[in-house]
Amino acid sequence: MSTYSTVLTQVLKLAPDEQLRFISELFAHIRQRVILSPKRSILELEGLGKEIWHGIEAQEYVNQERDSWNG
Repeated sequence: MSTYSTVLTQVLKLAPDEQLRFISELFAHIRQRVILSPKRSILELEGLGKEIWHGIEAQEYVNQERDSWNG
């Protein structure tokens, strides 16, 4: 039997008020772990790889790409 199944079986044996207390304490524990995890932002990627585009004119690049679509 898995740990999950074992824990679930034990929790289901608790009285409803104890089950609610268990859920509340478990939720608080999980919430604390999530809050402590550093949140990432897409903005952290700003400028990443910009050296690849150094010296390339954007419109010229787009035009070349479009031309390549036609074979």
